[in-house]
Amino acid sequence: MDQNAQMSLQHHLREVKAGRRVFENAFQAVSRMILEGGIEKVVVNGKTTYDFGIFRRGRKPIIGLYDEINSFVSYVKDAAESGSSKEMAYVLVGEPGNGKTYFVEFLCDLYRQHLSRPANRRYTFRFRHLDRLGTYGRIQTVESQTYEGPMVLAMNILPEPEASRHFVAEAGGFDDREVERLWDHYRPLGACSEYILNDLRGSLDATPEVLLENIEVIPVPMSESLGTLTGKYPAKDKITSSAVDLLGEESIQRLLHISDTNNPYRFDLRRGALARVAGGGIHFVDELFKNKKDLIQVYLGVIQNRTIEIDGFKWPIDTLIVATSNNSEFNRFLAEKEEAPIVDRCRISYISHNTNYKLQHHLTRYAIGSEARTTLSREELHQDPNLNYAASVAVVLSRIPRSEKLTPIETMKLAAGEIAGEKSIKTLAEVIDTLAQEPDITKRFGQKGLGQRNLGRAVQLLIESSETNEGRCMFAYDIFRSMERIILDYVPEANDRAKYLEDLKTARGLYRERIMTEMFNAYMDEPHAIRRDVLNYVNMIIGIDAENLGPDRMWKYKDPQTGELKALKIDERYIRSVEERLGLKTEEQRESFRTSIRKIYGQKISVDPEYDFMDNLELVKAVTDVRLKSDIAGAGSLVGALANRTNEENQKLYDRMIDTMLNKLAYCRTCAQKTIEYFCTQEDET
Repeated sequence: MDQNAQMSLQHHLREVKAGRRVFENAFQAVSRMILEGGIEKVVVNGKTTYDFGIFRRGRKPIIGLYDEINSFVSYVKDAAESGSSKEMAYVLVGEPGNGKTYFVEFLCDLYRQHLSRPANRRYTFRFRHLDRLGTYGRIQTVESQTYEGPMVLAMNILPEPEASRHFVAEAGGFDDREVERLWDHYRPLGACSEYILNDLRGSLDATPEVLLENIEVIPVPMSESLGTLTGKYPAKDKITSSAVDLLGEESIQRLLHISDTNNPYRFDLRRGALARVAGGGIHFVDELFKNKKDLIQVYLGVIQNRTIEIDGFKWPIDTLIVATSNNSEFNRFLAEKEEAPIVDRCRISYISHNTNYKLQHHLTRYAIGSEARTTLSREELHQDPNLNYAASVAVVLSRIPRSEKLTPIETMKLAAGEIAGEKSIKTLAEVIDTLAQEPDITKRFGQKGLGQRNLGRAVQLLIESSETNEGRCMFAYDIFRSMERIILDYVPEANDRAKYLEDLKTARGLYRERIMTEMFNAYMDEPHAIRRDVLNYVNMIIGIDAENLGPDRMWKYKDPQTGELKALKIDERYIRSVEERLGLKTEEQRESFRTSIRKIYGQKISVDPEYDFMDNLELVKAVTDVRLKSDIAGAGSLVGALANRTNEENQKLYDRMIDTMLNKLAYCRTCAQKTIEYFCTQEDET
């Protein structure tokens, strides 16, 4: 087939009929793109929700935002099915640094990738040989200014609607039902396309065959830098911004050629941001409510009517409009009651900070950076293996509001899907529901706290400090000092500052517990020593009442992780020591605790055979204490042995532990020594 035939409108119609090209609006395209990416059911904060796989792929995927993504997908799907959402914009409102802009830019990237596949490509049309008409000067070709689809042109190709239907059916090979389905998505042409088409009809006696020789179908250029198909309009300075930036303006260059002053092509719509995404694109408005009032009034018309309107001329647009705003700007805008209509035309989604500390590990990795870090003198900079945990716990605790039903640590553990003693996930769901009734958005769950930018600043402070550069290591404990500096410098409200500093104190306590475990693993010369001992306790209390337990107290069981048959000696003295550390004095208390552990075992192991009880911090701490005290009772405490290295035996123990930390636990000499030093102090003991 020659090039001209491939660019003809008839060829495009046949390709749509054959399914090799699509005719769909922006909402349908985005909805199809997301739903084709796969859906999984997940439980988040005690409620079942959906996770859309397309957002979890790539080098830096979206982390968390489960409810927010569900809300967005529901909005797009409703608009795709001609619900009320098609006359609304989607606005993400939240604190700075919680991923609003990143989410929209990620969505735009996905959409460009989706449209780059041949079957999903967007096409538009252009009129040729206009110089022959005599009223266009030297202008020979005119592209559709709003990148209208060739199907829209085909539906309006002839003045009578019935004649256009007949043309579409005949040229594309569509039957009556298919034509009817196509006309469900009928849109009129924009002012200039309609005007030029009328000019061509008049000069070519309205015969479709001759008319079509002057029309060619072309792909819409897909370029992030040109702002076509996905474009961003950031809030600008109040003086320099104007409606021209969005809608376009009269073009002096075109007026020099066009002799008919009534011709709407004299307006250059591509000068504005909207026309470039009007052919099934995404228009991203960054900080919508920072714009001045007259610009927001322009948005009101565009959102509601989905048209660009200049001097009475109209250009219908097919655009998904997504905007962002921070809480303070949005609240200021709401306070101005006369601006209510624009909010009425927006679907508001309040974006919370991530409150799952396990997911925060990925976000913290983004903040630390994936590239190999170096000191100021270009030497390799090591990362303490506990740095990510310390930073993640500190920021997540700041995002958790105070509650009478749960402590911050219990809330943090439940939000990460972990066990929090007797407290259930149902309690967390109740706390979240109660907070959701707050009229002040910032008091709701996860809506206030240290954001990703604050975390990034803390990491910057850590890296620029002389201790980090001298020791060539980002020592985990130093992140707390950096966070404290960030809280004092960047948090303006006194109440917030006091809360965040208190949360930092809690995070230090959790770091202390982790170091206790690390020290035990280093002492035992095994990376997972404490995990093994915790599982031994759990297996002992399950096997203690077993019928097949012999006088030698040996119990055989099948390991759920490996499927192998293992033998374990039930050590009742060890069980009792652990339970004493947990503060369980009476037989009833012990039995109640054992029952709860068995219940957790039954629930978790069936779903996740790798579950290891390491999220039960109280149990881990008790096991660690018991093992540390019993294993080196002869040499005094481990702290004493490490702090006082005047005798050879203690020095050997210290050297052996350093060696284990270097070779098996991913420490460097600096952070290994500093961690042991910290372990030997009484700081942050809870």
